[in-house]
Amino acid sequence: MILDEIVADKKRRLVEHKKRQSIGEIRRLAEQALQENGVSTQFFDNLKKPGISIIGEFKKASPSLGNITSKISLSERIEDYSASVDAISCLTEEDHFHGCVEDFLEIRSKTDLPMIRKDFMIDEYQFYEAKAIGANAILLIAAILDDEQMKAFYQLATELGMDALVETHDEHEMERALKLDAKIIGVNNRNLKDFTISLDNTVRLRPMVPKDKVFVAESGILTDADIRLLKDCEADAFLIGRALMEADDPRAVAKHWKEL
Repeated sequence: MILDEIVADKKRRLVEHKKRQSIGEIRRLAEQALQENGVSTQFFDNLKKPGISIIGEFKKASPSLGNITSKISLSERIEDYSASVDAISCLTEEDHFHGCVEDFLEIRSKTDLPMIRKDFMIDEYQFYEAKAIGANAILLIAAILDDEQMKAFYQLATELGMDALVETHDEHEMERALKLDAKIIGVNNRNLKDFTISLDNTVRLRPMVPKDKVFVAESGILTDADIRLLKDCEADAFLIGRALMEADDPRAVAKHWKEL
């Protein structure tokens, strides 16, 4: 199963990272960032405002798509995102999405938009690192965490002054996210076990989420029809990767979808 393989590779990567920079050092940098920058609610605030919000993603590859070749430079992309979307997602998983912390840092230097570190978060080290590199939010994937881990990591993210997007895929995972009382809940339309896509995930699970939460539809959003469908089911925000990464003009695409 691809998800198991990704998590296993992440565990191996973490051993390497901790050798390069100790947990003590990365925690010190995170605490320093918290002192200097304080608590950030910008990610939540930007998604909760009236109208739909778009999280524009930056990724170089994915197990389902293979390598992604952007038609514009990184600087042009972030300029477009800064003018049209409400937050930026950056993949930092190395082996299957070809991401890295350096990508995140480069984007962070080019925009004031809130940023979410999108990775397979399984160790407290990653949360301290996220804070140290300037993340406003992190991703918690219910499919790879048990209840105890989700609670502990959600609390750690909160203590570090970051929002957490809790990602679900089915009713059981949604119930777990609601039990956590997460402020931002996402539904991944891509099954992380076999990478099939169905927007019905969002439509089916939306009624479970109270309206005071931020509800995010993730993945598989490619067309005007997709946007209209998800607007009709009252999604607050869309996390969009492939469609914006492959667009010649992501600014125009994002603005068009907000106006539908």
